[in-house]
Amino acid sequence: MAMPALAASDGCGRASWYALTSRTASGERMDPSKLTAAHPRLRFGTRVEVTNPRNGKSVIVRINDRGPFVKGRVMDVSKAAAQRLGMIRSGVARVCYRVVA
Repeated sequence: MAMPALAASDGCGRASWYALTSRTASGERMDPSKLTAAHPRLRFGTRVEVTNPRNGKSVIVRINDRGPFVKGRVMDVSKAAAQRLGMIRSGVARVCYRVVA
């Protein structure tokens, strides 16, 4: 089965999760129970579907922060998003993402 072509704002790579309660780059307070994520370039408020190809689990997150700041990672997701993706225990997982709105 062929994979659809990725748009310039879509991608795959390693992601980690975080659960801080400090202010995000967008100015709002980070809430680990919300479905949010940090991405280096996508506009704040962008909704992104993130999929863990290892287990097929997906979640839609809202970009509200900048990051990740670790080489080789494409995004950081909130703890709530990581739970839905099944990556809490591992801390880092390969994900694919696509902008949905």
